[in-house]
Amino acid sequence: MFKLAHISDIHLGPMPHLTFRELASKRITGYVNWHRNRAKHMGSGTLDALVADIHAQAPDHLTVTGDLVNLASGLEINKAADWLRQLGNPETVSVVPGNHDAYVPGAHEKAMHAWYDYVRGDTDPQTWRKEFKLWPTLRRRGQVALIGCSTSIATPPFSASGYFSSRQARETAQLLREAGEEGLFRVVLIHHPPIRGAASQHKRMIGIRRFAAAVSLGGAELVLHGHTHLNTLNWLHNRHGRVPVVGIASASQGPGRSKPPAAYNLFSISGEKGAWVLDWERHTLGEDGKPLTVTDSQRLSD
Repeated sequence: MFKLAHISDIHLGPMPHLTFRELASKRITGYVNWHRNRAKHMGSGTLDALVADIHAQAPDHLTVTGDLVNLASGLEINKAADWLRQLGNPETVSVVPGNHDAYVPGAHEKAMHAWYDYVRGDTDPQTWRKEFKLWPTLRRRGQVALIGCSTSIATPPFSASGYFSSRQARETAQLLREAGEEGLFRVVLIHHPPIRGAASQHKRMIGIRRFAAAVSLGGAELVLHGHTHLNTLNWLHNRHGRVPVVGIASASQGPGRSKPPAAYNLFSISGEKGAWVLDWERHTLGEDGKPLTVTDSQRLSD
């Protein structure tokens, strides 16, 4: 059996001091939003409790589906790199980026450079090269294939949309097909929910139909995402059957707010090609910071 954990939307705090030059961009709106709203209910104590509970479960692998930072300043990106090293080594932790990791032009490349060991595929170059087409990526861990996709792009103020390109769709379908031929359980990691209507218009994923086509052509057993800060279970229906699409609350969200408190997904994968068994648990932070408990569980395989 392979145990796979999933967290998202870390929004690592506290916010570092930013220069006037760094704030002279879209960052000013995010900076104000952080201090007015997120700083009050997103804290490192919540995140620490969540990570400690995950480590107690001893998963074989941990996936992080984006938004490690808030405004993607250099200080934040480097701090997130340090946090990843504390979280685990690149063999046991996989990361895909979110919209906050590409908050302004150039930030995405800086983040991928700093976090490269956690995002690159098994056969990708050992050293980051800006011109290299990184996404999609493929990581084989035991009987599981982790296919990482990126919707991370810089957007105008008051927009948090993502983009999934035609090239990425074609290559994702190919990776999924090859992993299926190897008899692997295929997990797709992406930040924006690839479900129509799951996010508001200014936060949606552009390329949802392309993503669905890639999964339909290549086949997959599970899709994991973040972005909405909600605990969700949806399904993609295609010629292979139906594929569970699972979202999760922000890993730093404290209790008592409009969004659900911090949580993580824990999957148990067993069986073999054609007869996979996928069991799912959601572990959620209790009210008033009480210990995490299992708040939902079910078998997701048909």
